[in-house]
Amino acid sequence: MPDTIYLDHAATTPVRPEVFEAMLPYFGGHYGNPSSIYSLGRDARQAIDGARDTVAAVLGCRAAEIIFTSCGSESDNLAIKGAAFALRERGTHIITTQIEHHAVLHTCEWLERYFGFEVTYLPVDDHGMLDPAELERALTDRTILVSVMLANNEVGTIQPLRAIADLLRPRRILLHTDAVQGGGALELDVNALGVDLLSLSGHKFYAPKGVGVLYVRQGTPLLPQLQGGGQERGRRAGTENVPYVVGLATALRLAAEELPSSSAQTTSLRDRLIAGVLERVPGARLTGHPTSRLPNNASFTFDGVEGESLLLSLDQFGICASTGSACTSGSLEASHVLKAMQIPVQLAQGSLRLSLGKSNDQDQIDRTLEVLPGAVERLRSVLPVR
Repeated sequence: MPDTIYLDHAATTPVRPEVFEAMLPYFGGHYGNPSSIYSLGRDARQAIDGARDTVAAVLGCRAAEIIFTSCGSESDNLAIKGAAFALRERGTHIITTQIEHHAVLHTCEWLERYFGFEVTYLPVDDHGMLDPAELERALTDRTILVSVMLANNEVGTIQPLRAIADLLRPRRILLHTDAVQGGGALELDVNALGVDLLSLSGHKFYAPKGVGVLYVRQGTPLLPQLQGGGQERGRRAGTENVPYVVGLATALRLAAEELPSSSAQTTSLRDRLIAGVLERVPGARLTGHPTSRLPNNASFTFDGVEGESLLLSLDQFGICASTGSACTSGSLEASHVLKAMQIPVQLAQGSLRLSLGKSNDQDQIDRTLEVLPGAVERLRSVLPVR
């Protein structure tokens, strides 16, 4: 088996050593329940408080505005359901986009189906970009919440959140963003973005799976979705996962400190990869915005190729990639994101997402560019997609 070239960092990342080391004490001697008043509990509470301060410093907000959750999906659910139910008497209209992660789309569909909310799913252009003017036309006097992702998990397009926020703030309409793909890749200052709610997931920036964050701007109405104890200021019941919270905060702090250098390096590798694929693979098409995209995202469609077969072919050479969202990679159905971008189904079925991270270097990119053209050519000759 050749050495692994991991190009699926948008799906998950390994826990970095510094994060693992920071977590270890809270699996051992500092195992107390943060709600307990004796010393073991106080140690755990101090760790949670320190982690909250760290996350707040990265997001440019108050520590009290940070809620720790189990993942990005829970953060999305809490943000959308919590705000929708809290504001139900004022209005029942929610706006989102057709390219959101399923954690957002399915939550909105659930509110429609079971609680009578009205949801507008806005289209995007062929780069996956939302037009703020389209959003403005969709607003009504019953609109209470808009949810637009910071950057798309499949094609990497970064949305114009500041322009959207400027439309909503005078109307007192809440803005939520699923910023899961932006963690460790983009600036996350909530005031610069203009958002009221922001979701993150630790395993996208070298923290463990199973821990996330929801930022909730002070004064934002939010109805808790888990009942039980009074943890997280009564907004999210359940004993806090101390080691994972510490790990997330450590990973986010390190990512923020390293962002200028890591972004420049990753962007350089991404651009080398994009240029090489478009030059060497006939019929390759870049998906997503050509410039307003995540620094680590290179996504393509290949005419005459089925995406799952391409993944298996690349895996034989030790290259790990994705056909799009990891949550839907077991399905042969064309991605809902590519459909919304009006990419023909036969092209959308031949999609490939290559997402870079700390483990990648120029040699790995060049090796991928040596393997990929031949893999596409073989599949076109053996298993052509019409």
